[in-house]
Amino acid sequence: MDILSNLAMGFSIALTPWTLMLAVIGAFVGTIIGALPGLGPSNGVALLIPISFSMGLDAISALVLLTSVYYGAMYGGRISSILLNIPGDEPAVMTTLDGYPMAKQGFASDALVISGVASFVGAFLATIALMLLAPLLVQVVYKFGPADYFALYALAFCTLGGIGSNNQAKSAMAVAIGLGTAMIGYDKTTGMPRFTFGNMHLNDGISFLVAIVGLFAVAEVFHFIESHGRDSAIGVKLGKITVDWAKLWSTRWTMLRGTVIGFAAGVLPGAGASIGSFLAYMGEKAIARDPESFGKGNPRGVAAPEAGNNAAAGGALVPMLTLGVPGSGTTAVLLALLLTLNITPGPLLFTDRPEVVWGLIAALLIANIVLLVMNVPMVKIFVHILSVPSAILLPGVTMIAFVGIYSLTGSSFDMLMMIGFGVMGYVFRKLDIPTVPVILGILLGNAMEDNLRRAMVLSDGDWTYLFSSPISVGLWLAAALGFVAPMFLRGVLKRPPVPATDSYDRD
Repeated sequence: MDILSNLAMGFSIALTPWTLMLAVIGAFVGTIIGALPGLGPSNGVALLIPISFSMGLDAISALVLLTSVYYGAMYGGRISSILLNIPGDEPAVMTTLDGYPMAKQGFASDALVISGVASFVGAFLATIALMLLAPLLVQVVYKFGPADYFALYALAFCTLGGIGSNNQAKSAMAVAIGLGTAMIGYDKTTGMPRFTFGNMHLNDGISFLVAIVGLFAVAEVFHFIESHGRDSAIGVKLGKITVDWAKLWSTRWTMLRGTVIGFAAGVLPGAGASIGSFLAYMGEKAIARDPESFGKGNPRGVAAPEAGNNAAAGGALVPMLTLGVPGSGTTAVLLALLLTLNITPGPLLFTDRPEVVWGLIAALLIANIVLLVMNVPMVKIFVHILSVPSAILLPGVTMIAFVGIYSLTGSSFDMLMMIGFGVMGYVFRKLDIPTVPVILGILLGNAMEDNLRRAMVLSDGDWTYLFSSPISVGLWLAAALGFVAPMFLRGVLKRPPVPATDSYDRD
């Protein structure tokens, strides 16, 4: 009954005209961002954070707008994957394996409809699971002490870096850079400046919004100039939008299986939508009676990864809201938004600010319905956006980044810092160094340091206190496994099946 009453309160917030309009706008903009190759949800959300502040949005409105963009981008990634064989973002890579062959065979509209419905099923059911599981997880979190939280942050760093990179040493270096950046500024305990080198602009530390927009958005501009400098073109003709109800119905169990796998992957800190999409696809292929048809235009090869990556997007919100630990790169950006609004994610969020949590959940349920309605009849509109010339797209992205940050901070020094982080993000990409651990280090560094200090005070400096509870021991073991396991599994995870040239008989 508490869940129903809280959900009713959430809908009373989400169904206001203003919040509903923000959800629709966010879903539309997010779909466009997801459809544009290379941008993805992390960059889209990072770009819109300063805009939401410059608009003066309150906590609920800003969160509804950006999470709708998040969900919309997860939907939109499939469009360029199916039509151009270019993933809109990393989680959409698996969709290209069967989506593009379907489009080449003349079934582009079928592939788009199936992927849209699968995205809805995955995201909608994941939001329901978020609503049911998050309050239960909160009860467990109340048992956490400072040593347990320190181990939890270590788990986040180990799993996010271990899965997100080809090299554990590079991941560890990225985490160290993020943690070192978080230490810049006044020490909250001693009041002494750290690593400011006499520069007064660094006394208050480095804004994680500046770092996020630089590492994601500005770095993406540099990369886009290098690799996507020419106008894009649609690789297949879309034709009339039709719905093959028989084929759509035949993928219903595929969508449900993909949702379960994707949500489980999303809840694990660091696994995220990419792993959820991969596991959903490979799991479906493993149980199929005709595994050889995958990669040749099998509709189940489109439904499984789309349900998986959208369910993972919802699952990643669970650890962010209940533990304050982002489950993916995009939720790390959303965590920055909450911290900027003086909202601390964690178990107390559900009791101190229930309107934020339940207003968000209700808005996500509504946004998913809006996205389903929007993504089928309006596919042609989104497709035309793929042909926007880079001469228009690049200045627009750059202007949004600079104007948004300046309107928020009013500091020219932050503009230079943002460019510096953009250059660093571009160089990191060239060197195959992940940037998400850097962001995670900046976001969680101070909280991790605070919990370490509390643990040392409680134990009178005894470092074994960090391993004194069953919870902390379990988290340390999971952290070690999350960091070491990808060394042995990466050969499998990084080797998607090669699409065959033969067509798949869909009748």
